[in-house]
Amino acid sequence: MNLHFPEPWCSRLQTTGAVAVVIVDDPRQAEPLAAALLEGGIDLIELTLRTPAALEGIKRIRQAFPTVGIGAGTLLDASQVRAAADAGATFGVAPGLNPDVVKAARVAGLPFAPGVCTPTEIDRALGLGCGLLKYFPAETLGGARHLRITTSPFSHLGVRYMPLGGITLQSAEAYLREPSVIALGGSWIAPRELISGGNWGLIRENARAVRELVDSIRKPRTT
Repeated sequence: MNLHFPEPWCSRLQTTGAVAVVIVDDPRQAEPLAAALLEGGIDLIELTLRTPAALEGIKRIRQAFPTVGIGAGTLLDASQVRAAADAGATFGVAPGLNPDVVKAARVAGLPFAPGVCTPTEIDRALGLGCGLLKYFPAETLGGARHLRITTSPFSHLGVRYMPLGGITLQSAEAYLREPSVIALGGSWIAPRELISGGNWGLIRENARAVRELVDSIRKPRTT
């Protein structure tokens, strides 16, 4: 089912459990940001294409930390998909479901998760061969319970979701306990103001708190 998100990537998402969703205004912030997230235990980053610095930021992280999963977010058209792939992005994410963007990601060989929020959109995404989807905006739609109800008609198909939008550390646990959730998208881990202020210590602490939460839920306990 996950034609646009190969199984090795799905396994990595399941293991890490959270993707730090970030906005970079200065490409020089990219390397220290990635370092802080890695030190906190988060090795998946979605750098959104909302600023002129975004593509350069992806290039810098890819070069400095080749093992980091660096994604391009807010992919709204085919040209952005191609630019993200050329910059070294290893996966892509979009807030909505645009068939042209899905097709461009397929052509570029870029693992891609489109955004959905209704059963109709989920159905359309499945028809395009996408079985890993961004569920957005998660909290304002009704939280983890709403996600469970909305996606239940498709649960037998093995569809997996990355919820994003308004999630905090306090609400994250409810999502992580949903069987359909493969990983969270967390913009609270490294907010724009912390990045622009160079507050790498607090970003590292936020990442570590998420890492500990994911591990407490998903790692089997040994006796």
